[in-house]
Amino acid sequence: MVGDRGMITSARIEALKELGGLGWVTALRAPAIQAPAADDGPLQMSLFDETNLAEISHPDYPGERLIACRDPALAAERSRKRGDLLAATDKELAKITAATQAGRLKDAGRIGIRAGKVVGKYNMEKHYKLDITDTSFTHARNEENIAAEAALDGIYIIRTTIPDKQMDAAKVVATYKSLANVERDFRSIKAIDLALRPIHHHTETRVRAHVFICMLAAYLTWHLRKAWAPLTFTDEHRPEPADPVAPAQRSTAAQTKASRRTTADGAPAYSFRALLEHLATLTRNDIRYGTDTTMPAVPTLAAPTPIQRRAFELIGQTLPLNLK
Repeated sequence: MVGDRGMITSARIEALKELGGLGWVTALRAPAIQAPAADDGPLQMSLFDETNLAEISHPDYPGERLIACRDPALAAERSRKRGDLLAATDKELAKITAATQAGRLKDAGRIGIRAGKVVGKYNMEKHYKLDITDTSFTHARNEENIAAEAALDGIYIIRTTIPDKQMDAAKVVATYKSLANVERDFRSIKAIDLALRPIHHHTETRVRAHVFICMLAAYLTWHLRKAWAPLTFTDEHRPEPADPVAPAQRSTAAQTKASRRTTADGAPAYSFRALLEHLATLTRNDIRYGTDTTMPAVPTLAAPTPIQRRAFELIGQTLPLNLK
């Protein structure tokens, strides 16, 4: 099983162990990284001097492999975001300080509630030291905590039971990162393409049937996206990254399609949704010739466009030239 740290939690891992026969690939939550990163722990920054991933072990995870990864781009983003949150928190806390100094805000309880709302809003409780009395309020950054968190910027640890003979460290990282495709498919199921919700059924069997049909439709959509890649902006030949931790790069062909908005043969490139809408114009029209209303209507299919013909070819189906 492959899941993010919110899906495959420690409690669920224990359940998987009891069930037996199933391995997992997931990641440690941020607080759990503190133990391997301790002064005498196996996670040391020197591991990343020459590479962005290293395999380590820890007694808290017997029988499991831990792959530590450092993503420089993620590190820079987390540093930027933390700086913005600290600046916003400083600004709001300064307003409380000014209000207490001016005598507009008194009582330790009231001051504490207002300060708590500020640090809670930005999730910065652990990064500040607050001193509150009935008539004063001061605050200061907890530089030690900030530095400890910054030291782990961009670092995440993947935990798995898959043996290295079956999957090396780079493959484990790639497998975990493939969850992005799963998340895209679930977004498609819930809202974009298949509208799983809202569910208006009132019995368990009907709800299960509804979800099952949506899952089948998602599986069909997965195949169609792959088959129709030459007609869409999909990257057909994404290069294998030399560094599995680094962000994925698009191929030159995909970048060309995106910039020119055309496929390799010069035809217009479509998004998957736009391609479906174009295919929907292939319709049947019942035409009655003349003014005699008693004359039978002649069912006539609209002439397919080159894109529609190509779409049917890519899924190995012939155009419905006659009605059955």
